[in-house]
Amino acid sequence: MILMAEADQTINVAAKADEVQSTPQLQAPAQEQQEQAVDKPKKRPVTAKKAEAGEPAHAREQLLFGKYPVTGFAVEDQSLASYIRVGKKSYPNIFGRRKHQAYYNTHVDIVERLISKLMRGGTGRKVSGKVIRRKGALQGKKLKVMHVVEQSFESIQKKSGRNPVQVLIEALQNAAPIEDTTRVRYGGISYNVAVGISSQRRLDVALRHVALAGLMSAFKNKKTLSEALANEIMLAASNSPDSYAVKKRIEAERIAKRAR
Repeated sequence: MILMAEADQTINVAAKADEVQSTPQLQAPAQEQQEQAVDKPKKRPVTAKKAEAGEPAHAREQLLFGKYPVTGFAVEDQSLASYIRVGKKSYPNIFGRRKHQAYYNTHVDIVERLISKLMRGGTGRKVSGKVIRRKGALQGKKLKVMHVVEQSFESIQKKSGRNPVQVLIEALQNAAPIEDTTRVRYGGISYNVAVGISSQRRLDVALRHVALAGLMSAFKNKKTLSEALANEIMLAASNSPDSYAVKKRIEAERIAKRAR
């Protein structure tokens, strides 16, 4: 019995020795794999910035309505340059911010100002021999008017092949009057006196006339508002006498010249 017990002990010792010798051989490949994983840098997914790094600059910049660049515009009239602002937004909407600050309009996108001028129920008074009443079709409906302006810009690009924002800027420069008249009463007699116009008012008048021309052309007509607005902007950009805004500018300057 003693001999059998000693034999079993020797067998157990030999088996443990074999296990100890075999474990390093089994664990060695796992350790090598861990060391290789530490040495090799991990492959990170390509980020959007790295993907865009090889693209041209104009492909990475913000586009108006997702189509038109908003940089690199030329403003020949330097008096209007500080008031014509084109924001880097897909859809121009300032949401009424800074409305309590001085010179609020200087912070508003020029396209958004055109949209605001179009949101009206009509002329409210007789213009060119007629009164236009749209029965609130555009009042307060900024998203609807924004889509109208977007469609008109698409029409301008198809017809002229140019950036419609640049065409709009040129139209406003040609439609902005330099002089106007004011009524003065002196000694019981009232008469007109020629006065200069500030840059901010020049731009306001030009925007109002361009918007009114689009509304008047589309009123009781088969032509849509977007088509009428695009036609007026292109005519004013070419300084055509057929443009309503250009006509109003010429008329105002002619009256002011006679009242000097």
